[in-house]
Parts: sequence; structure tokens; C-alpha cells
Amino acid sequence: MFARLPGWARQHLAALRILLVFTVVVGLAYPLAILAIAQLPGLHGRAEGSFVTDAAGHRVGSSLIGQDFTDASGNPVPGYFQSRPSAAGGGYDPTSTSASNLGPEDVADSFDDPATRGVDESRQSLLTQVCTRSHDIGAFDGADGRRPYCTASGVGAVLAVYHAGPGFTGRVTKVVSVNELCPTRPFLVTYAGVPVSCRTLADDITAGRQVLIRGDAPARPAVPADAVTASGSGLDPQISTAYADLQVARVARARGLAPARVQSLVKAHTSGRALGFLGEPAVNVLNLNRALDALTPARQ
Repeated sequence: MFARLPGWARQHLAALRILLVFTVVVGLAYPLAILAIAQLPGLHGRAEGSFVTDAAGHRVGSSLIGQDFTDASGNPVPGYFQSRPSAAGGGYDPTSTSASNLGPEDVADSFDDPATRGVDESRQSLLTQVCTRSHDIGAFDGADGRRPYCTASGVGAVLAVYHAGPGFTGRVTKVVSVNELCPTRPFLVTYAGVPVSCRTLADDITAGRQVLIRGDAPARPAVPADAVTASGSGLDPQISTAYADLQVARVARARGLAPARVQSLVKAHTSGRALGFLGEPAVNVLNLNRALDALTPARQ
């Protein structure tokens, strides 16, 4: 019967048959086969999202997605290991997975002008975000929070240096601390013999030569990189062993446990490199904190 149809009609019918076959195979059979495989023992939990439950059977998170361990005011709870920062939505939002998209040259903060009502123009640079986190973590964990190119107060140590001549030539006429808004006292008193002033909203910092001041921070900061930078996805559930080790003393003190006991839990929840050589060993924060709760409740 189809042989009597014109060529164009037979081609359309053949295309329709291919469409139907692939719809059944790819749209129905394949997904159902994958769903059936996912129900096998050992795979079901992973297929359902790797949810983690407490002793009462309530879901407390997923071992694949990080979360914050903070109180109602957003402050970190001393008795819990803290996760790395997240730029996904308000933090660890699976529907807004993202990075900050800020690069190493993002070192100047923006400040809100009170004259502009209804618009908040303030924004921390990547450098200040790193400096602030390192400063706060250092204070929280009793460690040295100093970092190169950061002030003691935890902002980027950046100067705008103005010259008398064109193209940043000639004598220095003015120096402004870019990330310290007046009336804050600048982190440096003078630069090139010129007093350093705090920044005002009227200062055009783009007209000055940008100078970063390294300071006296150690070459290898005590606060590791993953503690002060967000991951590419914003959802990482693990932290480095270095960041976990930094928190052991504080968690042990808050829970009344021996540091060696807490350290043994860290080791038990440390996974090795993928395939034995990819990446670095990491610690799953949620599983580690659940193990701590099984020993003793956190004291907030």
C-alpha cells in the first residue's frame, strides 16, 4: 500500500516511524531501565538523593550537598565543624548553583551612597571577602588569620596612589586606602612619604595607581584556601583535611571531648583521592557532625 504513495509521503512516514521508535526506546524504555537499576540494593539511596536522616528518621540533609551549621542569627555554632563558603543563592541552594564569578583582579570594594535612596551600591571585592573570612575564621578557631594583601581588620590592603604627572608619573600627591571608608583609620600611616587617607565617596579611585600591600602575613596562611573561597558549584559537602584539622580544638572544647577523640572522627570521615590519584583527601562535614552528635550534643 505504501509503495503507491508518492516519494515525499513515504519519506515522511519513514521519519514518523523513526520518531516513534526512538520515543519508545529513549523516552520510555531507557528511563524505565535506569529507574529499575536504581532500585537495586546499594543504589536506591544514591538515586533518591543520598539523603541523611537523624536518629528519629527525619531528613537532615544530603551527603552530596553542603549546608551551613549556624544558629538562628546566622552565627557559626562552635560545636560543629563548619563548611566552606557558598555562592549558591543564599548558600547551598541547589536551585541556584553558581560561583561568584569574581577574579583575582577584583580588589576594590564599592560603598553605598546614602544620597541614593532605595539602591544598595555596596559590594565586597573578592579580595576583601577572602580577607574577612580569614580574619573571622582565625578569631573563631584561635588561629593566625593573617593573609597576604589583607589588613589587620580583614579587608583588602589596597591603595590608590595619585601622581602629579600623566600616566602615573611624577611625585606622589595623594594616597587613599581603597577599602577603608572614612572615618576608618587607614592601615598605613604613610606611603612614599605621603600620609594615607581613608576613602570618601567623592574619591575617584580609578584615577590613582592601584598598589597592593602584602603586609607581614606568613607565606603559607594558617587558614586554608577552601575555608575562604567558595566552590565552583557552591554545593560542595566536603572540606579539606587542613580546614578540618584547624577546627578540631574548637569543636572538642565546645563539646567537652578530648581533641584526640575528635581527630579520630575526622580521620574516619576522610575520603581519599578519587581513583587513588585525582584531587585531594576530603572530609564530609555533614556526616562528621552527625557522628559528633551521636557522641554528645552540641552546646550552642
